[in-house]
Amino acid sequence: MAGSGRIPDAVLADILHRLSIAVGAGIDLRRAWASEAGRVPGRWRPALERVAARLRAGDGLGEACAATGAIPDLVAGMLLVGDRTGRLAEVLDETAKTLSRSIATRRTLRAALVGPAIRLVVAVLAIVAMIIVSGFARGLDGAPLDFLGLGLGGQRGATLFLLGLAATVVAIAVAAVAARSSWRRRGWAWRIGRRLPLIGPAAVAAEAAAWCRAASLAAHAGVSVGEMVELATHAAPGFGCDRRRVEDLLRNGRDLPETLGATSRLPRAVIEAVAVGEATGTTAEALDRVADHLDESAARGFAAAVQAAGFLTWSLVACLVAAVVIRVAATYARMIHDAARLP
Repeated sequence: MAGSGRIPDAVLADILHRLSIAVGAGIDLRRAWASEAGRVPGRWRPALERVAARLRAGDGLGEACAATGAIPDLVAGMLLVGDRTGRLAEVLDETAKTLSRSIATRRTLRAALVGPAIRLVVAVLAIVAMIIVSGFARGLDGAPLDFLGLGLGGQRGATLFLLGLAATVVAIAVAAVAARSSWRRRGWAWRIGRRLPLIGPAAVAAEAAAWCRAASLAAHAGVSVGEMVELATHAAPGFGCDRRRVEDLLRNGRDLPETLGATSRLPRAVIEAVAVGEATGTTAEALDRVADHLDESAARGFAAAVQAAGFLTWSLVACLVAAVVIRVAATYARMIHDAARLP
């Protein structure tokens, strides 16, 4: 069905930014959203129209967005905070900024991968050239020379090599799409990814930042602690806290930092920020500051992961080149040795 896919972050960020201006200016949300539905590319219009229908039926924006399946859980969770707290214009603006930061980070990471990708392509082309050349080269005994030891030679060998490489690339692409979908659903890819070096801590920091921003906005609005935790959980399901358990522990005399430590897997930096905020009466501000810190940590972590991927790609290319050079040198050395033994 048209428009049933996930709306790209760039499109969504623009929508939310314009909505924040419209809602802040006092324009009715349903009217502002209907205007956005007519402005986006046709592919995404059905998803926005489904949201518009739920808004006309009386749903809040966060609930309506969550029901479409075309808007990320993080965005829908943040908008739910705006619905519950009455700070929708502020939440829309903050969510648009969060998406924009995420887009900028991804673009930077993709740009960093261009160099390694080019080197890998050059190495593959060099291998193809060697396969083609080996189809014409002959040893002293007249047998074809297999420079690479792959049993491939000539144009037919190069075609087989490229077909095998293409099949490998397709398999990796299919696996990547499945992993991306699982990551968004907090499935197996998310569980595995959280345990990987560099990527895991960065992903945890990014989601913790989302939790802190949602909790900060809720705290600014003066909602109860239980509702603040519930709203933050909608924005960051990976750090879900059970509202009733949180409220029970608070009633039994636990303070908020202890309660969060017992009911969630939030990073220590978040717990410490909450402790400082509780002691000084600035919980919302403390959460906002630690969210910025976590966003920076996530960006550094993802950048380090890309650098590591680039280094691995460079190492692979270097190994391929070294293997080719050694193989060619060994082939010619064997030819010279055989020639020396001829009478």
